[in-house]
Amino acid sequence: MRPAFPPRRGRRHHLHVPRPGSRPPLTGSGARPIRLSDLILALLGVTLLGALALVLAAGLASRALAP
Repeated sequence: MRPAFPPRRGRRHHLHVPRPGSRPPLTGSGARPIRLSDLILALLGVTLLGALALVLAAGLASRALAP
């Protein structure tokens, strides 16, 4: 007796080895790799924004607690 709905994918086991051509490449043809300097600048920007948010939060909290 067969199931009413066939499985969407074929059965796989833990030893399944994917074939190189089975998956499209992750990067597009026009995509360039990200440079390390861009990553460092992005991290610096996020850090500075976080520090600014902490300073503003501390300023607001000190005003709220002041008599």
